[in-house]
Amino acid sequence: MTSLDPSYAAALARAAAHAQAFRAGLAERPPRPALSYAQMLQRFAAPLPQAGQPPAQVIEQLAALAEPGLGAMAGGRFFGWVIGGSHPVGVAADWLTSAWGQNVGNHLANPAGAACEAVAAQWLLELLDLPRQASVGFVTGATMANFVGLAAARGEVLRRVGWNADAQGLFGAPPIQVLIGDDAHATVYSGLQFLGLGHERVTRLATNAMGAINLPAFEQALGDAQGPLIVILQAGQINTGAFDDFARLIPLAHARGAWVHVDAAFGLWARACPSRAALAAGIEQADSWATDGHKWLQTPYDCGYAIVRDAQAHERAMSISASYLPTSVGDRDPSHLVPELSRRARGFATWAMISHLGRDGIAAMVEQHCRLAQRMTEHIACERGAVLLNDVVLNQAVLRFGTDAAPDEGDRLTRELIASVQDEGHCFVGGAEWRGRWVMRLSVINAATSEAEAMRSAEAIAAAWRALRDRS
Repeated sequence: MTSLDPSYAAALARAAAHAQAFRAGLAERPPRPALSYAQMLQRFAAPLPQAGQPPAQVIEQLAALAEPGLGAMAGGRFFGWVIGGSHPVGVAADWLTSAWGQNVGNHLANPAGAACEAVAAQWLLELLDLPRQASVGFVTGATMANFVGLAAARGEVLRRVGWNADAQGLFGAPPIQVLIGDDAHATVYSGLQFLGLGHERVTRLATNAMGAINLPAFEQALGDAQGPLIVILQAGQINTGAFDDFARLIPLAHARGAWVHVDAAFGLWARACPSRAALAAGIEQADSWATDGHKWLQTPYDCGYAIVRDAQAHERAMSISASYLPTSVGDRDPSHLVPELSRRARGFATWAMISHLGRDGIAAMVEQHCRLAQRMTEHIACERGAVLLNDVVLNQAVLRFGTDAAPDEGDRLTRELIASVQDEGHCFVGGAEWRGRWVMRLSVINAATSEAEAMRSAEAIAAAWRALRDRS
């Protein structure tokens, strides 16, 4: 029996030991890294090595150098962005994925990875209650999932008017009109840019106070639209968690012949929770959807899903063919659903997390996070000068401080409070501009967030606000 080189075995053992120690210390670790980017750049800066170092020594050096620049993103007190917790079960599956070293470019070279993806894809469609015949591409995240869905949309709406965009490109093609809500996520605009559709050549639609598309504005834009049309809707506005009215908007768009794509990076997971599923009622009528695994499913980075109703349109947009690649007739070829030929086997971590949590566990987790977001914001908004600006329908909350001061002073106080909370280190919160004013954003989406940690964090934010308010 061939054994692993002892020096490599030692490196793997040291990596596992450091990883377990890091995870074990997450509860006490400050959410914000101890050192800044500039400081970490100084730590890592070194001449190009002339001679190599022993494997275990490399791992020890990497761990020592990186440690002060690592925050507790995977811990229970990180509320800054919509980021899941890289659950230990998903991490363990990802370790195996890296150790196996399998390229899921096709099912001939890696039947295990391809088959695992196929099963996990069907589980996802069932969990999210989407059309069971839809195809699923395992991509890096919702940014790339949006790109894939919009690529399929671009190809299909042009094919309907007799233009093969995949073969002929966009030179001389009929112009595509894109309708999108004014509060869509920035990465959707990036996808349009990457696809040659432009992030400024869109028709931006007016939205309501929560960021959902205004129905009269939508109807007006549909009436004015000409030629091939793509409509982009949203499930879970990044600040407020708001959902577009899919049950009303999608039939109107389809009546006009549009392809409807939904950016649902985290909001699509409401479909997995019976008490929240109504938020996304009608979303199953869309043509493509983008969502993340490394958000609510708690898989490690990178993991997202591009879901397309029309599998042929999906494959036309993404297929890579060459004489040296195996052909597939009737089989699901992973490389025909994503813009990568060489990639890691993301299906293993997805399969592991769904197997571990099950339908009931996923539903309970989503429900708990939504409930904790409500409780946390109610506690904070009780403070004088603090106000909750959105309806907490999901896991997102938007708070503003200094409401009894002039608007510019409120901006200053809100930004100063965010910095104070981050510096204090009990929890991590983020900030953003919303409706022209600065706000604090809370995103509750980590499996490690317990009720006790959530409420201690809410009180830490409230206490920091009281201290800032009283000295201002």
